Amino acid sequence: MHTVGELLRQWRQCRGLSQLDLAIAADVSARHVSLVETGKSKPSADMILRLADRLHVPLRDRNRLLLAGGFAPRYAERPLGDNALSVVHDAIRRVLRAHEPYPALVFDRRWNIVMTNRAVDPFFAQVAPDLLRPPVNLVRLGLDPRGFARLVVNLADVRAVFRTRISRQLATAPDPELTVLYEELLAPEPDDSSSQPVDTDVVIPMILRIGGRELRLFSTITTFGTPMDITIDEVAIESYYPADAESAAYFTE
Repeated sequence: MHTVGELLRQWRQCRGLSQLDLAIAADVSARHVSLVETGKSKPSADMILRLADRLHVPLRDRNRLLLAGGFAPRYAERPLGDNALSVVHDAIRRVLRAHEPYPALVFDRRWNIVMTNRAVDPFFAQVAPDLLRPPVNLVRLGLDPRGFARLVVNLADVRAVFRTRISRQLATAPDPELTVLYEELLAPEPDDSSSQPVDTDVVIPMILRIGGRELRLFSTITTFGTPMDITIDEVAIESYYPADAESAAYFTE
């Protein structure tokens, strides 16, 4: 089991910071950072959280730092449907509804879908039912031939977007299960003939072929700015928008 100092050093190195960089950011001396990392100084819970904040450590891992330092966890983890999270749950539901008629969904840190709006339902109707058994993983659903993969015209582009996003996520907050998902579905391939040139230099749309029509969609990601619960810290809302007039017409019809 790692000490709190060893864990802090791992996070500092993961962020590419020197001890001096962290010390300046946390307004402490570089010597103090060194003493904490080597175990020669026992940091208080507040100091652990102060350093973790400057290192942008996720809430789940801040709890691990506190435990390693001999302190009780500070952040709760409750299901999104818990009464304590009802205000946030209702806010997310309003965001999803307000985005209709365009699709929007909510997924957790491992890309499992936890909420959707009604505009997603017609797309789910196109995939094999067993892929919709909980937990429904967005990456698997998007890349499985029985899922959206057979509908996606520019599959290689979509895979590349997933690869970039998840590799960035793993660099920020390593996760064994997410690493397995990445290695299974997103390991770089030398060639993928399913890719098609996309005539845009603004965003890379996902191009779906449904019912003889091509839909071009791009997406935005929304997260909570000041979460104090692990679940809220780890969920994201992905909202899809039509990238051209023809796609917009499909949804407004």
